[in-house]
Amino acid sequence: MTQWFDPEPTFKGLVFARELVRQGFDVEVVTGFPNYPGGKIYPGYRVSMLRREIVDGIQVTRVPLYPNHGPSALKRVVNYVSFSFSALLYGLFMAKRPDVIYAYHPPLTVGVVASLVRFFRGVPVVYDIQDMWPDTLRSTGMVSSARALNVVQLVCKWVYRRVDHIVVLSPGFKTLLEQRGVSSSKVDVIYNWADETALSAPKGNIPSNFPGNERFRIVFAGNMGRAQALDSVLDAAALLQARQSRVTFVMLGGGVDVERLEFKAKELSLRNIVFFPPVPMAEVGVFLEASDVLLVHLRKDPLFEVTIPSKTQAYMAVSKPLLMAVEGDAAELVTRADCGLVVESENAEALASAADRFASMPLDDLEEMGGRGKSYYSNNLALQVGVAKFGTIFARLAAGNSSC
Repeated sequence: MTQWFDPEPTFKGLVFARELVRQGFDVEVVTGFPNYPGGKIYPGYRVSMLRREIVDGIQVTRVPLYPNHGPSALKRVVNYVSFSFSALLYGLFMAKRPDVIYAYHPPLTVGVVASLVRFFRGVPVVYDIQDMWPDTLRSTGMVSSARALNVVQLVCKWVYRRVDHIVVLSPGFKTLLEQRGVSSSKVDVIYNWADETALSAPKGNIPSNFPGNERFRIVFAGNMGRAQALDSVLDAAALLQARQSRVTFVMLGGGVDVERLEFKAKELSLRNIVFFPPVPMAEVGVFLEASDVLLVHLRKDPLFEVTIPSKTQAYMAVSKPLLMAVEGDAAELVTRADCGLVVESENAEALASAADRFASMPLDDLEEMGGRGKSYYSNNLALQVGVAKFGTIFARLAAGNSSC
């Protein structure tokens, strides 16, 4: 059960469902009509009372919703509420009773609906937490009202009490839940995986102005917003330029901060940083493969200490060393895999020093470091590994429910 599913951009979408089928599960997806992120219904679809599709052996059931992802808070609320209402009606009165419901966040919509279906139909629920609410809403500035945040907190606790099992993406998330009264035995850590298909066979070509082999290319790929705090990267570039280092930062992606960062780079007369617009996931791999090191950076925040940015797994999967400027669980993962260097977040001097250290390493050492990351990913984080862990939980809950 998820509001967003392919062809919409989503992490636990068709790839996850397809692998569950490959591992022997019968899967039905309950979702909405595709409209994210633009708020417009995708070509080939129109909102109706119900639409069923068979995609790669998976039944996809689409329930009606009000399509909107614009700036109007009221319209966004109607978008979420309309999906929740439709999914609840389908789950209670129309769906064939499943053995297990897998609910893919957020708690105020999918979490609540899955919990209600569980109550009325006796179906065990596995709830997947990708963002820790209300912490994420507070840290990103999406919600500032203390009263609203308290309501979100109460709803989350209600959902956590009623679902049968919870899956989180990091050990820190599990610790937070335990601090909020959730039993440790009710929570499993299953790390996110990368888009392995897109990364293994990337499409597209490197732009002609991509730095050449004479430069040491450190690539950042992804969103550039407040949470990424990328001013520190520009300040590190200024330090490296003053030292006449051969390091160049390559910034690939979009976001609310891109224009401001590009303007600041011009103000600082930086010649060792270059910006590229976002590209489809299928084309990101060519940039990653052309890099020498890959950068992860988030601003200092207690929430980010228990977060593992999804680009971490993608970087490891392409066998490149990581420069990890995020403290906490993400840094611990890189240290455990021995696949990069860890520095303090928002510390330009630390970033510059680590970049120079990388640039001075022999190529063989860099390749071995990247290889260790790839090996750790394959053994512990890969799609097949993660889905098998989910499958174990699903099978146990289904067996327990059938014996009741």
